[in-house]
Amino acid sequence: MEYNKHVYCLYRVSTIGQVEKNDIPMQRECCREFAAGHKDWSITKELYEKGVSGFKTSAKDRDAIQEIQADAVERKFDILLVFMFDRLGRRDDETPFVVEWFVKNGIEVWSAMEGQQRFDTHVDKLMNYIRYWQASGESIKTSIRVRTRMEQLTEAGLFTGGSVPYGYKLVKSGRVNKRNREVSDLVIDEDAAEIVRLIFYKYVYEGFGAQRLCKYLAEMNIYKEDGRNFPNTSINRIIKNELYTGVIHNGEAKSEVIPELQIVERETYERAQTIMQDRVTHHNSIPLNLKSGSLLVGNIFCGHCGNRLTLTTSGRTRKGRDGQIHFEARPRYGCHYKQRHPGECDGQSGYGVHTLDGIVDQIIRRQLERIKTSPNNDIITEQHQKAVDLAEARLRIAKSQVAEKQREITDYQNEAIRVIRGESKFSDELLDSLVKRAKSELKVLTEAVNTAQEELDTLQAGMEREIEEYDRLVSWAEIYDTCSFESKKMFVSQFVKSVRVYRDYDLEIEFNVSFDEFKEFRRTGQSGDRSA
Repeated sequence: MEYNKHVYCLYRVSTIGQVEKNDIPMQRECCREFAAGHKDWSITKELYEKGVSGFKTSAKDRDAIQEIQADAVERKFDILLVFMFDRLGRRDDETPFVVEWFVKNGIEVWSAMEGQQRFDTHVDKLMNYIRYWQASGESIKTSIRVRTRMEQLTEAGLFTGGSVPYGYKLVKSGRVNKRNREVSDLVIDEDAAEIVRLIFYKYVYEGFGAQRLCKYLAEMNIYKEDGRNFPNTSINRIIKNELYTGVIHNGEAKSEVIPELQIVERETYERAQTIMQDRVTHHNSIPLNLKSGSLLVGNIFCGHCGNRLTLTTSGRTRKGRDGQIHFEARPRYGCHYKQRHPGECDGQSGYGVHTLDGIVDQIIRRQLERIKTSPNNDIITEQHQKAVDLAEARLRIAKSQVAEKQREITDYQNEAIRVIRGESKFSDELLDSLVKRAKSELKVLTEAVNTAQEELDTLQAGMEREIEEYDRLVSWAEIYDTCSFESKKMFVSQFVKSVRVYRDYDLEIEFNVSFDEFKEFRRTGQSGDRSA
């Protein structure tokens, strides 16, 4: 990549004890990241001022400022970049004019946190002066620097303090901080971690809500460390906390996955967030009622009028052989629309739960059997792999074209020396036009490389998702027969998008998976299948 603008960076601290004894690494990291966001910027020099007061020390007595000004006169760079503008100084009678001097001499002055300082209008000049006049803003700026460093420590995977979430504990590390106090590291508390895993399992795979989990834990004699029950708020806080995946948070900053701190799998955590959101929005990707004995709730519809069927219970009393009166419950999926609007729906008013669930269960088992017996190569289609191969080929060609064009520009630049010496057959004008055209073509070719890379990344990510979904479905196919009814109900809500039932139990099922061979299946009410 060719850079057009040369950048000088200035880093300064007033005292050696700022943010872990020296906050220059924090300034340097932010400035480098900010410069990297501008494709035509290249950092050519970094200058450091340690223990230099921007208020007490005049710019003429600061060696770094004098060196930068000398290089500015010689146009050795184009941009002066600092973490915040107060790194240039805090003297309201001097620093605003130093900044303006750089701009007047053709040097752009930028701050990684505040943007570019311009002098296009009188307002710009006024704001430049006010910035250094507001000494009261120093505490805010110091807070920003401290927070930034803390975020960087978080991104590095270090625990920076705060309350310790359930499932973890603090262990002395042997290190000391700048106040000479021993620092503790976050580690997993295995006993509590098992309870966290249990909470996630019940929430994700058996559909337990926070209130039901509280009751379940109490029934299992599982309590918090203080001996009290887990309240709803604690359960919800556990479900929402991304730390259980091994990722440390601090504000907007987060670390990479730290295996030593991971209690639950990322997939389980993300599924829990989806379920929590669906419970709020009443989305039908989870069962609306897990306590009922029906397999389908929320995703079953009348095929005639299109309205959702609801679970109802009727029954009758009868006298048993023992002489006792017994109540026989008859759960049904009812079409309330037909009941409220007679004549507008020509379907049945209701369907027996046991009969309909039995048919759906049989179809699901048949589909799961197809999944178990289908080779992986049949699922991840050859067409998809061919598309990936083609994208890789396009990327290779695009990169080779960029490399060739870069060599062409280099040849032109070498030829420029021959032109200066009078040894070339090219004129200045012709060589200049060739270089401009080559650079324009290089820009187009570079964009083509980026486009090809994005296409390849998208295709590869799609294939990885299909492999993951296939593996998940295979695992479900293997445990479907042996899992609890709650787990089976959760699976059906994810595997089946909707069931439309017609008269005489004719079914139309739409599966909520990505593989074409498992997407469509129409049940047409054959007597042998209805007897399931």
